[in-house]
Order: sequence, then structure tokens, then C-alpha cells
Amino acid sequence: MVQVSQATRHTPLLENGDRLTRDEFKHRYALMPNVNAERIEGVVYMAATLRYRRHGNPHSYMVTWLGLYAANTLGIEPADNATVHLDIDNDPQPDVLLRLEEAYGGQSSISDDDYIEGAPELFENVTAIWHSRGIRVLERYSL
Repeated sequence: MVQVSQATRHTPLLENGDRLTRDEFKHRYALMPNVNAERIEGVVYMAATLRYRRHGNPHSYMVTWLGLYAANTLGIEPADNATVHLDIDNDPQPDVLLRLEEAYGGQSSISDDDYIEGAPELFENVTAIWHSRGIRVLERYSL
């Protein structure tokens, strides 16, 4: 069960299918700290429960693989479940990603409020099924 604060009572909670601006999405998302959500083409998608074999186990291997790679590669930063501001309508939250630091020619940056701005060099989701709009967005950025 999602617990709501006093401030939340005046702001609607995020729901699957909400069409929101980035600012409204970030405001509502901040009010729901135990929820995973992303915004693709302006539409909110909230994560379902995650299973061991389909997600948890393979996810741990991806995190380990990318962590080892980053530890041995100068200028690489890994991240786990970090929101990426790709453009005005798209704020996906990949399972894992790698970004090349700007000083090494990377195409993304870290915003003042600690979000990734722009496309990272690698963006991966464990799930085999991802909504078709999300796939089109990733293809647009060659991810």
C-alpha cells in the first residue's frame, strides 16, 4: 500500500496512463518515494511487481557486468534505475545504463537536480517485453 503525505492529499497520485509534463511528473513522483515510474512520449508507465527469474536474477548479473566494466574503464559511469531526461516528453528509467563522462566525450550530463540529461551510451532493460512507444524512443536515440 502506498502511504501518502499531507501534501499528497492536494495533488493527484501518479497513475498508469497519466499524460503529464515533465514538471508535473517530477512533482507527483517525488510524493511517491516507494514507486517506480517513467514517462514515455508524455505518458506515465508504472512498474509492476518484479519476479526473481524474469527480473531480479538477470538484473543482478547486468549490474555486476556493467560495474566490473566501469571499474576497469576510464571515464565510464554505471547507474542502476536512474531516470534519464532524454527530451521534453521522455523520462525513462532503465534497469541499468552506462554513460561516458563529458570530459571523455560523453553525450549526456548530470543536471543540477541530479538527473541524467541526454542519451547515455548504453541503456538496458531486463524485461523482454517493453511498451512499443518506449522501443521507438530508444531507436530514435540509437540506444
